[in-house]
Amino acid sequence: MPSVSALHVYPIKSCRALDLKASRFDRLGPLYDRRFMLVDDTGKFLTQRTVPRMALITPRLGPMALQVSAPDMQPLKVAMTQRDARRIEVTVWGHSGAAEDLGDHVADWFSTFLERTCRLVRFPEDGVRPVSSRHTDIPAQVAFADGYPALLISEASLADLNGRLEQKLPMSRFRPNIVVSGCDAYAEDGWKRIRIGELVLDLVKPCGRCEITTVDQITGAVAKEPLTTLASYRARDNEVLFGQNCVHHEPGSLRVGDSVEVIETR
Repeated sequence: MPSVSALHVYPIKSCRALDLKASRFDRLGPLYDRRFMLVDDTGKFLTQRTVPRMALITPRLGPMALQVSAPDMQPLKVAMTQRDARRIEVTVWGHSGAAEDLGDHVADWFSTFLERTCRLVRFPEDGVRPVSSRHTDIPAQVAFADGYPALLISEASLADLNGRLEQKLPMSRFRPNIVVSGCDAYAEDGWKRIRIGELVLDLVKPCGRCEITTVDQITGAVAKEPLTTLASYRARDNEVLFGQNCVHHEPGSLRVGDSVEVIETR
């Protein structure tokens, strides 16, 4: 039976991951995942697609603050909650809504490191961002992730891709929340509904991959792979597909080592 081999969250959208032994899902997905985001001076979200240097920013979760580090920068602490924070309008793909601005000191730190004007914002406790109803009828919500609460990929799928590449790539290139082992390559493409720990998840849409997969998550360097190779055998409807977007039915927890029960297939 397949099982969970790794769990990750990305507290700041498009910055480095945190590796977890257990993950709690609230109404927005994995707790702490993409709850913070960098935006430009128009409120538009920033990612490694255009700012690959974001890969060098490392968040850590503290009891009261998000601790952030980057090369040649003094560590920064960002409060996890803040009363009466100023709200600004931000955009993530087709969504526009209010976000909490974390202030000038925090903005200056990120602007200095990224060498461009930007601000750090937080998804509000009362924020509302429904997932697209095109692929699911579950009334799910999401914070600053691209479109869905979680991404699942199997180790076997990565192994198959690496067998086609001259240089093997780590799973971090694909930024999943849930990694599973013990199944065939691309088995996740055929899963429609699964149970892991306390969670029931629907796998609602293959993940269309972008330029972020070409960014080395350790150095920030950009190359052509894996998109070139993936496009040779995983292209469909003008997208290159790898991994499955997931929507959870109710809040709950899962842990590394939990079995993956396939409830329904496609």
